[in-house]
Amino acid sequence: MNKLRFLFLIFLAGFAAIAVRLFYIQVLRPEFYTADYTRTSKIEPNRGRILDRNHEPIAINQTKYRLFVEPQKIEDRDYLIKVLDDELEIGEATLEARINMSKNLVAIQGNVSKQKKETIEKLKLEELGFENEQQRFYPEASLAAHLVGFLGKNSNGDSIGYFGVEGYYDKDLTGLPGVLKSERDMFGRPIFSGSQKRIEAADGRDIVLTIDKSVQHIMKEHLKKGVEQFHAKSGCVIAVNPSTMEILGLVCLPDFDPEYYYEFTESDFSNWSISSVYEPGSTFKPMIMAAAIEEGAVEPIDLFNEKGPVEIGGYTIRNWNDKYEGKITITHILEKSSNVGMVYIGDKLGKENLYKYINLYGFGSPTQIDLQGETSGKVKPLSSWYPIDTATMAFGQGISVTGMQLVRAFASLINGGYLMRPYVVKEVIEGDTVKVREPQIQKQVLSKQTSKIMKKMLSSVINNAEVRWNMPKGYTFGGKTGTAQIAVEGTYDVSKTIASFIGFAPADNPAFLMLVVIQEPESSSWGSETAAPLFFEIAEDLLIYLNVQPS
Repeated sequence: MNKLRFLFLIFLAGFAAIAVRLFYIQVLRPEFYTADYTRTSKIEPNRGRILDRNHEPIAINQTKYRLFVEPQKIEDRDYLIKVLDDELEIGEATLEARINMSKNLVAIQGNVSKQKKETIEKLKLEELGFENEQQRFYPEASLAAHLVGFLGKNSNGDSIGYFGVEGYYDKDLTGLPGVLKSERDMFGRPIFSGSQKRIEAADGRDIVLTIDKSVQHIMKEHLKKGVEQFHAKSGCVIAVNPSTMEILGLVCLPDFDPEYYYEFTESDFSNWSISSVYEPGSTFKPMIMAAAIEEGAVEPIDLFNEKGPVEIGGYTIRNWNDKYEGKITITHILEKSSNVGMVYIGDKLGKENLYKYINLYGFGSPTQIDLQGETSGKVKPLSSWYPIDTATMAFGQGISVTGMQLVRAFASLINGGYLMRPYVVKEVIEGDTVKVREPQIQKQVLSKQTSKIMKKMLSSVINNAEVRWNMPKGYTFGGKTGTAQIAVEGTYDVSKTIASFIGFAPADNPAFLMLVVIQEPESSSWGSETAAPLFFEIAEDLLIYLNVQPS
């Protein structure tokens, strides 16, 4: 009887201890139970795709696999290391260091292809396993590298877009992660009867670009040949619709492969067209000419006496070829790219108006293009101008601009006078909803009449050029060459130039406006002999591809 009573007391004490413990856990310290046994995990969303205007893929996601090992299941460590090295080729020493026997799960290698995964699975080793992971894939490699950017990692190891569209639209592309909450036992295994709460991830939005993959191919192939032919340091081509400022194509060389971005340096990622500045030289002259016409300071048929070099503030300004023709029309000033003629135009316009129009054209301010990494350029404040500044700015020296700023300003000369915001994204797709981006007028710089006059003058510049280019037959063009010396430590290096040509076609109703820039060409320093011929080669292919009929 005493034994039964003793056993009863033992069981009673045990039940009392359990009851006290449960009371402590569930009443006094409920957070202890939740913290230890409820697990929260993040559900990663799929990153949005980047497509060209015809919905051809530029950046998409690809399923890859991460290989892991459960060390506690390993039967023969040396054999495992050998067979994995045969497949992965990462070195037995590396594998030996990664397989930490004190851990439950060890990641061996990510970015494993499906084919490699299937090969490893045929080994039938219980200690090996795979988990899915999304990898960014760029099927066209470097075709639109500077425009698209790349998907990299931040300091925390999280995926993040850098540069171009990947950087500018990172939040749209990333989406929102989901959450999975589940009750688990002390070993981390899901409790069958426990609560499970799942909030699905919202995938990122798809981005449809304004560029055409085929236009990119045309521009890049010609630019590569041009850079090689002219033994140039680099080059860039920007093509836009001047009426809307949507980017039709943008290529800068050298570039990089966004999938293997880690093999390149940060300088390779810089998009010259928006992130670097240069003195535009003679391609700037049409903007000042248009301003003078708009203000009524000159008319195309007015005469100017081009006697010779002019002295301003102790400096001598000469024409590029040091030739002077006496009495010439205002139109001919632009046709022969007369520096002294443009000094006259700047003087007629006046310092205050010159400064006003430089700002109206948007120089010194970002264009607000939807790409990451844009710089503002540099315009000296009017209070710091000397007489020589007014003179040199009239022909494109003493001012720093980006290629995109120049294209936007030039477009206003031929589109009715409107300064448009450049853009590279045509549509944003979220599920069944498609948001179309409309062209945006930022301001009106010139009257339609001045724009009409400038079209004719720029056509005359091409038709009466001293250099005869191999232009596509049946089409009309307008445009302007430019050759700018590069400033080095406050002085100009005569041996280094930036050669450029900006032009449009057809002249009466432009299908495109295109800037071609060749940096530091060795074969010839002149834009008329490098950038201009390259422009017409690209233009011929674009006119055919865009199905623009000869006039």
